[in-house]
Amino acid sequence: MAKIIDKRQLTPMTHLFRVEAPLIAASAQAGQFVIVRVHKDGERIPLTIADYEPDSGVITIVVQEVGATTRQLSALAVGEEILDVAGPLGVAPQLDSGGHVLGVGGGFGGAALLCLMRVLSQRGDQTTVIMGARNQELLILVDELRAVCDHLELCTDDGSAGFKGLVTERLQQYIDGQGPGRPEQVLAIGPMAMMRAVAETTRAAQIPTWASLDPLMIDGTGLCGGCRVTVDNEIKFACVDGPFFDAHKIDFVEAVRRKQMYLEEERMANLRQQDELIEAQIDAG
Repeated sequence: MAKIIDKRQLTPMTHLFRVEAPLIAASAQAGQFVIVRVHKDGERIPLTIADYEPDSGVITIVVQEVGATTRQLSALAVGEEILDVAGPLGVAPQLDSGGHVLGVGGGFGGAALLCLMRVLSQRGDQTTVIMGARNQELLILVDELRAVCDHLELCTDDGSAGFKGLVTERLQQYIDGQGPGRPEQVLAIGPMAMMRAVAETTRAAQIPTWASLDPLMIDGTGLCGGCRVTVDNEIKFACVDGPFFDAHKIDFVEAVRRKQMYLEEERMANLRQQDELIEAQIDAG
């Protein structure tokens, strides 16, 4: 079990947890993840390690409420424990040093970029993050990201913060020289559609681009095969070969299709959870 020692709400649907996990914190690397189980009958879900503190034995995870399990996790309070936290899992991205690395984040992708950008900045790279959201209220970890990278660009669909438009539009401007330097490597972390769009934006410019994939995972060892993806016409497993892959070689059509395979099961799980909440309220009232 892993005890929650701090909890902070980032958006109406997103929470940050600092969790006691000394063995994970001692060996974690930027870009790795954990697999979490909330209760003994629950599903296992992958969550990026947003930060790790080897000295205090604490890791940071960010949870966005998108289904039954993430809502159960988000409902936990400081002092409560998460049943299982397994990790660190995955392979940290191997990036050439000495250049300009640009990270593109959407949704809770900023959490994954946080420790990555800090490590890259500390080794001497020029670092930029382009963070996107529908509006200002949905942007996360802005101050923290600004503190660890050289440049932070905010993009919102409605123009309530920073650049009005898509992250790929601002990325194209950087590629065209309208920014503090043309990127030499790009990291994309966020919704599948966003990462696919980033890959298409950088393809013509021949800029090496890495995308972080988070398909369905169960055991984290590659044995179940649930997280398989096709990269350069070869089968890979996101839990052991990833989560970062060459974005120009990912079969995004297949990845999106596999991501949507269990939408009906997710819908039914959400309905069951709502029914349980209503029953609990009736019993209590």
